[in-house]
Amino acid sequence: MATTFLPPGTSDITPEEIPQWRFVENAASRIFQLYGYLEMRTPVMEFTELFQRGIGDETDVVKKEMYSFEDKGGRGLTLRPEGTAGIMRSFAGTDVMNGNERRVFYMGPMFRGEKPAAGRKRQFHQIGVENAGGVSTLADAESMAMLAQYLDEIGITGYSLLINTRGSFEDRIAAEVLLREKLSKRSNELCDDCKERLGRNVWRVIDCKNPNCSAIVDELPDITDSFSAESRSYFEEVRGHLDKMGLEYTVDSKLVRGLDYYAHTVFEVTHSGLGAQNSLAGGGRYEVPVPGSKRPVPGVGFALGVERLLMARESLGAENPHLRKLDVYMISLGAAAVDANVIMSMTLRKAGISTVVCGGDKSMKGQMRAANRLSARFALIRGDQELERGVVVCKNMETSEQREIPEGEILEFDFRTRR
Repeated sequence: MATTFLPPGTSDITPEEIPQWRFVENAASRIFQLYGYLEMRTPVMEFTELFQRGIGDETDVVKKEMYSFEDKGGRGLTLRPEGTAGIMRSFAGTDVMNGNERRVFYMGPMFRGEKPAAGRKRQFHQIGVENAGGVSTLADAESMAMLAQYLDEIGITGYSLLINTRGSFEDRIAAEVLLREKLSKRSNELCDDCKERLGRNVWRVIDCKNPNCSAIVDELPDITDSFSAESRSYFEEVRGHLDKMGLEYTVDSKLVRGLDYYAHTVFEVTHSGLGAQNSLAGGGRYEVPVPGSKRPVPGVGFALGVERLLMARESLGAENPHLRKLDVYMISLGAAAVDANVIMSMTLRKAGISTVVCGGDKSMKGQMRAANRLSARFALIRGDQELERGVVVCKNMETSEQREIPEGEILEFDFRTRR
């Protein structure tokens, strides 16, 4: 069996697949900018401490899934497992800390050492948004509205929006006592991971996908009943905004999300086309502590897995954009024709016409085969006779129709749309 020389859980994105990726990325940029978001790019590699503090030492991401290492200087570094912590790190010390709002979106690869599954690779790609600095129920609701508009834009239908509240950080103290008390009575029925989580991070038990654990969690009382009146009021305001925006949603009292920085609103989008692991996107309101800052950075946002977006589109039979065909393949019969075609190719490219010149000594037949392999719309053929007469033979590769075009009129021919 031939090796691919690729680490497990990684894959190439081929030229044939790139149009689909560009489609979802370009749609994200277009829709997010309608809401005042601008693109931002952060390093793929950050100090490990950023994620330990920002995500939480006791989360599965930090304890089990991060790709962390020491560089030659003994510094602890990590390939980013998610996008929020890096964005918030960049805002520490800026006017965001004074409550001034910043809206950004990002796209790029993330890395987690979890067991690879459909749409969940060790190197995966996310599209995400962060509205940092301010705290408002409207921002929470608007974030979900933007997510829904984006999914509609790329042709994903039949999804479900689930929402819940985690309350304030102060609310969690009483809630954790209640959860631990109820779950401890049935600890012997929990999976090994959840038995460990009881002591270190009881919220992760609620998020467990083990069927036995899920059944036990379903019998728990609604923990939001233990939250403060202020937290419940905050959540009702968010729901009021969603209702006014016309968004359909379901309140799921067991939705907590897996990262420690979430507070108040949390949400998730699921889709049946993804199988058992049906989460398509998720996010919520958060407060992220970052190194060098005395105060956490507040915000609200979400992230989508690009691989899972494409899986959902495929399950719906959505039409995928195709590779742009090559406009022109220039066939050169002789050294003089090569030189002349090189000059003409630059004229065509500057006019926005994609062009390839055969620079070798292939036969006419061999060059035509190369033009077909590249799916060229037209072949432009020149040899000594054509050069002497100042014309170019233009062959439509789809219909096989040929015509002569004077050299000086080459830019008047529509190579992109003409059949």
